[in-house]
Amino acid sequence: MEYASEAARKGNLAVGVTGTDSVVVAAEKQQVAKLQSPQTFGKVYKIDDNVCVTFAGLTADARILINRAREEAQSHKLTLEDGTTVEYIARFIGNMQQKYTQRSGVRPFGLSTLVAGLSEEGNPTVYHTDPSGTVSEWKSYAIGRNSKAVREWMDKNHEDTTGLATVKLALRAMSQNCDLSSERIEVAVVDRIGTRIISVDKIQTLINDK
Repeated sequence: MEYASEAARKGNLAVGVTGTDSVVVAAEKQQVAKLQSPQTFGKVYKIDDNVCVTFAGLTADARILINRAREEAQSHKLTLEDGTTVEYIARFIGNMQQKYTQRSGVRPFGLSTLVAGLSEEGNPTVYHTDPSGTVSEWKSYAIGRNSKAVREWMDKNHEDTTGLATVKLALRAMSQNCDLSSERIEVAVVDRIGTRIISVDKIQTLINDK
């Protein structure tokens, strides 16, 4: 557990911020080589129409958890003919992480996650899961490198925002301990319309305007 928690603490910074009508996830992407495809190292993943996940820690471990969460979301929809909720996916991921802390022959997942989406009532919500499998709900949260300082900043500066103001607030939180660049930041918005990844050009415009 100690090594898994350390891997999560040293991962790239990621934040989740709720507004009154949407929830925004922003994450620092890994630096890629000049000739490497930038799609190789994504940091924000769509799980269902109204749920997305980002992480801090080991990318290979994250892919396993995210693929399992996607399969569970599709199985839930196929069985119950209804989409999953953000709480359901967060608790599924937390249960997966917890199971790997007590089985022989396996090791804990070396990452923390932020699960963002809409609750059953349609309220924007962020859940945090850690390598031990603990699940907690937040208005705003940060994970990864220097996340403690970012959380302290968000404690003082979080406010009820709408639309693009919520995205700008997330970018301001990232800027406390991250060099903002549209090439290094990935941003997703979840609202009643669904989950969408913001384009690089739009991110740069928002960075310039924040």
